[in-house]
This record gives sequence, C-alpha cells and structure tokens, in this order.
Amino acid sequence: MNNLLVELFVEELPPKALQKLGDAFATVLGDQLRAQGLASSASVVTPFASPRRLAAHVTAVAGKATDKAVQQKLMPVTVGLDASGNATPALLKKLQALGADASAVPNLKRAQDGKAEALFYDSVVPGATLQAGLQKALDEAIAKLPIPKVMSYQLETDCELPGWTSVNFVRPAHGLVALHGSTVVDVKALGLKAGNSTQGHRFEAAVSPVVLPDADSYAATLRKDGAVIASFAERKAEIARQLAAAAAKVGNGARPIEDDALLDEVTALVERPNVLVCEFEAQFLDVPQECLILTMKANQKYFPLLDAAGKLTNKFLVVSNITPEDASFVTGGNERVVRPRLADAKFFFDQDRKKTLASRVDSLAKVVYHNKLGTQGERVERVRAIAKAIATQLGDAQLVADADKAALLAKTDLVTDMVGEFPELQGTMGGYYALNDGLGETVAHAIEDHYKPRFAGDQLPRNTAGVVVALADKLETLVGMFGIGNLPTGDRDPFALRRHALGVIRMLVEKDLPLDLNALLAGAVPAFGDKIQDATAQLADFIYDRLAGSLREQGYRAQEVDAVLALRPQRLALVEKQLAAVRAFAALPESPALAAANKRVGNILKKAEVEGAVDPHVNPGLLQEKAEQDLYAALQRFVPEANAQFDAGDYTASLQTLAVLRAPVDAFFDDVMVNAEQMDLRLNRQGLLKSLHDAMNRVADLSRLAA
Repeated sequence: MNNLLVELFVEELPPKALQKLGDAFATVLGDQLRAQGLASSASVVTPFASPRRLAAHVTAVAGKATDKAVQQKLMPVTVGLDASGNATPALLKKLQALGADASAVPNLKRAQDGKAEALFYDSVVPGATLQAGLQKALDEAIAKLPIPKVMSYQLETDCELPGWTSVNFVRPAHGLVALHGSTVVDVKALGLKAGNSTQGHRFEAAVSPVVLPDADSYAATLRKDGAVIASFAERKAEIARQLAAAAAKVGNGARPIEDDALLDEVTALVERPNVLVCEFEAQFLDVPQECLILTMKANQKYFPLLDAAGKLTNKFLVVSNITPEDASFVTGGNERVVRPRLADAKFFFDQDRKKTLASRVDSLAKVVYHNKLGTQGERVERVRAIAKAIATQLGDAQLVADADKAALLAKTDLVTDMVGEFPELQGTMGGYYALNDGLGETVAHAIEDHYKPRFAGDQLPRNTAGVVVALADKLETLVGMFGIGNLPTGDRDPFALRRHALGVIRMLVEKDLPLDLNALLAGAVPAFGDKIQDATAQLADFIYDRLAGSLREQGYRAQEVDAVLALRPQRLALVEKQLAAVRAFAALPESPALAAANKRVGNILKKAEVEGAVDPHVNPGLLQEKAEQDLYAALQRFVPEANAQFDAGDYTASLQTLAVLRAPVDAFFDDVMVNAEQMDLRLNRQGLLKSLHDAMNRVADLSRLAA
C-alpha cells in the first residue's frame, strides 16, 4: 500500500470550468481505482486544480488488487452433459471461452437454478496490477471530463514511429506525473509518458523542472520549488485572506465587494496570488456605481472597494500572478488599463442623459421581442394593460397612474448606449435615467425593480407600483410563452419561465396580495388579442408545481403540500397558514381515522357522481339509523362553528373543531349501508356524506393525509 499522485500538466485551462474539471478528474480517478480493488472506500481522494494542472492524490492504493474467487453459471445440466455424463460440445466451447478445457469438467459444481439444475464453474480472477488499473482509470477520468469545448492539436510521436498524431483535449497537454509512493507508474495519456517531474510557475519557479520525490510531497514541493499553490481551495482561501488584509490597510471601513463567482474565476487565473491596491480618478464616481463595478468585475476581474456605507470608493484590488520587488509597474499598468473602461462608462452615461426615457418609447417598436409575439413596443402595451388591471384592484388612481408610467418606460433603457454595452444593467439604468428626467422616486424605483426578483433570494420591488409592474411583466412573459406553446423542457428554459413563476409566487405570498391566481392569469389573456391561445389552465398547473417544489424545499412534508394544493387555493398568500393548520391537524389522534374516512367518502361520492351530481341537501325525516342521525346532529352542531373559524382565517381552529366528528363518522360507517336499495334513502345518505366532505375539505384535501 502506498499513496498515489497523478498530475496532468497542460496549457492554461478555461477559468470558469477549472474547479469542475479538477473535481471531476479526481472523482472519476478515485472511483475507478476503487472499482478495480486498488483502493478502498477508506481511501481519501484530494483534488488539485491550478490554471495549468489537474491532479489527484489518493491514499492507500495497492500495487496489485487481491485475486477474486468467481463462480460463473455455465448452462443447464441437461444441455452441458449427455446421458453418459460426458461434456457436450456446447459445454466444451463455453469452457474454452473461459480459458479452461475438458479437464475442468469433473470439478464443475451442480446447483439448483430455479426449476432446473445448472452447472457452475469456479475460478480465480487475478487482481489488476496498478499499472493496468491506473491506465484504465486515467483513460476513464480523461474521457469523462466535463470539457466545455475540445481542442484538436498535433503531437509528435516517439522516435520508433516518427510522425505526428492528432490529440483531442481541453488544452494541449505537456506533462504527466504518476507516482505510487516514490515509484513512477508506467502509464500513458494524451501521447505522454508518466514521469516524476512537472513545471512550476511560468516566471517565479525556483527550479525547472520541479522534481517530485514522492506522492505525498506534491503540494509542498510545488509551493517551495515551483511557486504554485496547487489546491484550488487553498488558493481561494489565500486570495480571500489577502483581499481582506489589503482592504484593512486602506482603512475607513473599506471592504472588497462580495462575489463568489468572481473569486472562483480569479482563483482559476493565478497560480500564486498577490493582491495589490490600485486607484482611479475620483471624477469617475459621478457615474452610477453599478456601471463602474460591473466594468471592473466583468472586463478586468478586479475587486472594487466599498466604504463602510456600501458606497463605491475610487480604489480597487487586483489579484496579480507575480510578486515583483517593485509592484508599482503592476499597479500602474492596471490603473492605465481600467481608465479607458471607466471613461467609456462615463461617456455612455453622459450621452444617455441627453435624451429622456419618454423620447425613446417609439424606438421599442423597432426591437423584435419574439417573432410570434411582436416587438418590444407591443409588449410594453401588453404590460401596461395587465399592470392597469392589477393596480385597479390593489389601489387608487395614483397607483394606477404610477404603474402605467413605469410600465410605459420600463423597457426604454434597452435602447440606451449603457445597456447596449452592459445588458446586465437593464432596469438599473432605467431607474437612474428616470430620476434624471424628474419622474420621482416612486416611478424610478418601479422601473429599476420591475425585473425583481431576478434570482432565488433576491429582493422584491420596494414599492407597490414596482410590485404591480413586476407582476405584469412576468405574467406577460408566462401567458405569452404558454400561449404560443413555447414551454420549458427538462434542461432548457431560455425565457426563464420557472424563475418568472417563482417570482410571481413570491410577490403574491410575501406581499400578501389579495389577488386570485386564476383571475390574474385570465386577466392577462385579452392583452394579446389573437396572437395566442388561452393556455391559462396549463400555466396554472405549472405555477402550482413550482409552488409545491418551493414549499417542499422549505421543509413541508409532501403529504401536507399535496393536501393543500389539491384544492388549487387561489390566494397563495394564505397557503402557509393552511399548511400550518394541516400540520396541526395531522398531529391530532383523530387525524388518521378522519383522513382514511375522508378518502372513503371521496371514493363513494366519485362512484355516485358517475350517475349524476350529488346534492348535499339532507332530509332529516329520512334518517332511519341512529348512527346517521348522530352524524347529522354533529354536522349541524359543529360545522357552522368550523365555517365561521375558516371565514375568519383561523384554519387551525377550524380543522380542530371538525376533529370531534371522528366518533360519529366511525359509527356511521360501521352501522349504515350508504348504497341502500331504496333510492330516496341512498340519495339522502349520499347527501349527508357530501355535506361531511364539503365541510372537512375547505382547508385541504384531508384524504391526501391517509397512509
């Protein structure tokens, strides 16, 4: 047993894919070694990934896997042996395929296999050698890498067969290391033969090549002789530490902007990080900070510095891949590079403010939204119509006016220079330009917020006008796309319909909006004219599916969610109260029996409704059995109280009041024949059950709680 180290040394890997590549390489390599018996479940696999290498360290790897005793079924005895007990040609051929001959026949075992007796052959399969096993594992690890785009390059073959061969990999590979302890394992990959040396930092390695004495010294030797931090996680932690330290030196509560995706990308770009403080001219701070932050992050991979109040400063942090004695050349170079980027942002901002948002509305008629749904100009009119209908339900004339103004102008920043350069700023720039046009904070915030929530956990719009326009915008997308049959598939959702549905759900729930879902969806359809088919029923199912998934993620049991959503509640803001009531009801001792009875009642009523609708009216004079009289009396006594509690919004109390019906319900099913031969009795008893069913299922479909 020894520890194993495998490294592929390559040209600079794609930074956004580096961590996935490193983890996948190590995982598949470890899994394959375990599958061949060369490593065990206790073996620890450690991934390494830097801009120019993928590596894995695996503990407790055997030089050879243990041999395995294998018993193989050959064929039924009647097929393998003739009447005299001699081997048939079919048996001999089978043995030959397994590397045995007729001498193995006497040692074959007989055993029952179902109804027939079969012949079994015992053999010992030699364990894989490390060389063969690692070669297979390495080939598999390379083949299964989640490579975003494969490169083809030419590689010179060895001297025995001079020439060139084509190799396909994510980047050209230049070195392969395979060490079992201190011994080199003779494997090959991508036209390379394994050795014990690699390359360090392009400019700062102490020696070249870097010779690795053994598998366990890989990270330490690379750090010491190669000036490389091989571990992605260690490098990321070191960058985060240096960023915090550099910000602390700047003082005044300065802190680097938090962006884990940017941190991952920068970690994938450097082998030995060195964080430096740079600055730009304070005059650029007149530009909205979102523009400056985005250009520094997206184009230059810099970390802008914010002050204690979260406002952008004119300093930023650069993660350099070199550590010169005089860092002024590095900082000066980065400051020179960022200046034109910021100047462009300032130019776009100044130019955009020369035209009002209102003057840009007509330009939207020239921007195609979708070939079946028309232009952005047509879309704006649809959003306005939907927003007006929602605002009319939620507020007064002022809200209608604010929502209409925001809906009219919400998309106009799409035709500005700034959003043309930075599409991520749509909405944000609209808010700034609205303030510049003197439209006031209400409309400006509504324009800025109408895309929210953009992602899980994002904030909701700040004011009611913003909520109205955001709802209208998302409903227009959902109703329109469903109306033309442009639905999301398992792995594709190009119009982010799932995200839009969750956004609608969050606003209805968290803002406690008194809006019915079906009416909301149906109200959006007329805005499209004859461009779409009415697919609101399908869309409603889609939204309830998203709601169910969201509730399960929040910790509600699937049974509870199914019980509440089975009734298709229209006020989504009340769903969590209904779930709480169902959870409290499920904890009562009467719950299992009532849920089972409710399921039984539902089945009876379904069969009865095949013949015609069941009338919940009950004629007390036709109640002959004591059990049905008692159930009717209990319904008369407790249902009004439960209904009053339901109407008051106290769903928990409503269900608990109905829990007392357990005893009369149990007695009814024990003593009463529902489908009596006399039609009037049968219809009366079905009506009694219908009354019970209607009363019990106002909060949720309790039959869904039955085991």
